[in-house]
Amino acid sequence: MVSILLPVRNEQAYITDCLRSIIAQDYPKELLEIYIADGNSTDKTLSVIEALSSETEIPITVLNNPHGIVPTGLNRLIPLANGEVIIRVDGHCIVAPDYVSNCVRHLLEDGVDGVGGAMQTVGEDFVSKVIALAMSSPFGVGNSAFRTENGLTKLADTVPFPAYTRKIIENVGLYDEELVRNQDDEYNYRIREAGGKILLADDVRSTYYSRGSLAKLWKQYFQYGYWKVRVLQKHPRQMSLRQFVPPVFVLSIFVSMLLALIVPWGWILLAMIVGLYSIVNLGVSISIAAKQGWKQLRLLPAAFAIIHTSYGLGFLVGLFKFANRWKDKTGKVPEWINDIPHTSSYR
Repeated sequence: MVSILLPVRNEQAYITDCLRSIIAQDYPKELLEIYIADGNSTDKTLSVIEALSSETEIPITVLNNPHGIVPTGLNRLIPLANGEVIIRVDGHCIVAPDYVSNCVRHLLEDGVDGVGGAMQTVGEDFVSKVIALAMSSPFGVGNSAFRTENGLTKLADTVPFPAYTRKIIENVGLYDEELVRNQDDEYNYRIREAGGKILLADDVRSTYYSRGSLAKLWKQYFQYGYWKVRVLQKHPRQMSLRQFVPPVFVLSIFVSMLLALIVPWGWILLAMIVGLYSIVNLGVSISIAAKQGWKQLRLLPAAFAIIHTSYGLGFLVGLFKFANRWKDKTGKVPEWINDIPHTSSYR
């Protein structure tokens, strides 16, 4: 039995393709169930879900998620799930037809506790396509394997849209409801800390729709950096070098700007930092544009700069905001919830 969990909010534009990709799974329909936590959607997400429920024999259960964030939604769904395997999927993605069957096979045969795969990031218009290129580049996101690598099957720190065994979830517990972002990184670290293994599998494939504007991209990566500080405070060993590079870069710019107001050579230092970054950024952007189309060069350097500076600034703001919480490592991981009201079921 497999339970598929979707925390969603205002996914009217994407939920149809997402649910149809789940309905089209080659896994036995009688062994599937879908649970959706809706975070107070103000668009037609719920109406679309209800209409799609008539297209499948897979039971679909919808709950209200009043807090509106991913971890609270998942925590309301997990105790209801009947599956021996539990898969978390976003409303912003599409999974391959053999996603469930391949996940189950790896969990049964490879001695792992969680599995996911490489995620192809795509865009629907010019801006979102450029953002997708930036989010799939090692220069943009570092050595994030599931974003930048294909054709590999290996143990990993974290994976997108993971499938877990019920046993490991019952061992590790629920999600940390403090983390608006980075909750998957933190959860997978707890799994590995408990002795579990996470597999990045080449044949587990998904497609993710990137943000549609540079403003949304800025907000997304600012939040990534901001909440990464709490992950650092709770699990210092979860961090990798790539996650410290953006805040160091942004901090170096701030420091050199302050020095420029005091000493003449501060301007030289600032010019060297910004100039070197600009050269590398432009060089990588030209390399990508040569393969993907030269028009991408109009926006790609800006997308890279937004990813790096927003993450770095978010991290620095987080360090200030959470400065007095270095000893607070508990987080907000609730006990199992047995009675969850406000449920709508479609069959």
